[in-house]
Amino acid sequence: MKTKLFSLGCVVLSVLVVAGAFAFLYNALSILPKRSSSTASGSSALPPPSSLGDYVLSFYLQFREADWASPAGDDPTPVMFTVAPGELPADVAAHLISQGLIKDSDLFVQLVKYRHVGSNIQAGDYVLTRTMTMNDIVDALQHGRNRTVSIIIRPGWRSEQVAAYIQTLGLVNFNQDLFLQTIKNGQYDYGFLRDRPKGALPTMEGFLFPDTYNVPIDATNDAIFTLILGTFDERVTDKLRQEASAANLTLYDVITLASIVEREAVVPSERPTIASVYLNRLKKKMYLEADPTVQYSLGFQPATGQWWKSGLTLDQYHQINSPYNTYLHPGLPPGPICNPSLASIQAVVEPDHTDYYYFLAKGDGSHVFAKTYEEHQQNMIKYGYTK
Repeated sequence: MKTKLFSLGCVVLSVLVVAGAFAFLYNALSILPKRSSSTASGSSALPPPSSLGDYVLSFYLQFREADWASPAGDDPTPVMFTVAPGELPADVAAHLISQGLIKDSDLFVQLVKYRHVGSNIQAGDYVLTRTMTMNDIVDALQHGRNRTVSIIIRPGWRSEQVAAYIQTLGLVNFNQDLFLQTIKNGQYDYGFLRDRPKGALPTMEGFLFPDTYNVPIDATNDAIFTLILGTFDERVTDKLRQEASAANLTLYDVITLASIVEREAVVPSERPTIASVYLNRLKKKMYLEADPTVQYSLGFQPATGQWWKSGLTLDQYHQINSPYNTYLHPGLPPGPICNPSLASIQAVVEPDHTDYYYFLAKGDGSHVFAKTYEEHQQNMIKYGYTK
């Protein structure tokens, strides 16, 4: 019995001696001059060893400090880096090497091991740079974020274009058919939707505010609508709505007319002038004769794969039977024909003050404006519309 106790005591004593020796060497090494490193002290800080294995590994990391505490390069360009679910530190290291973010994959693995953070590296998307040290990267990879997707709604798109575009982005919970159905019939609790005039179509066409929206890849239709409609509510300010009311226009009227201006205007500076033409015609109870409203009524064109049919003649405009045809029906169409930009909305609320009742495309994106029909006819001859 005494022999066993004596043997056990020797083992314990040996472990303590070895641990003490490692501690002594670690402390001794820690005060030796380090290999040159250009990093800040924060990037080279490591926790003290907490086990015998740590002491052994600490010697290696002390010797390689200039490598893990220095950046892989001097290019500050952001690099998108993804850690897939289930990846081990060695897998992550291999990807970091391939993207030039580190220079030594084994050193990365040993650094992760020493810091006991292998299980803390999170799957997700990261923005890294080659100016980050290996230690900085280990820190960053412990704070993953869900993958996001940018939805870019372009001014002048109709709802079908918006839905078809979002469908291409790979959002795992997006349902294109349901999205379109909701646009046509959805009842979201926003004042600008509740205040639509009686008899107006329940569609949310016109209110899908053009902007860039960053959403999680698993965003639902409802989450996307809430974000887009909330942005409209925020960007179309109370001041704009009050100005519309002062001009005897409902917000629905403004968005409807702005959607026409959006499809007509190519040169941004012409928006307020084009808006003034349509407002002048409305006051005189003239037909708007807006080509985009007829194009909207025709819908998708299989022959060209486009939603907006071009090349129609004046006779054809007068033959297409649709409530959206402003050549046949006076006043505004039943509702917006696309989703207008804030600039087009502002142009309707704050138009130029003109005596223009006509305008004509010149062929270079700009328009020529006229006060009288006679002047308009002269412009049509000048720009090759008639002989």
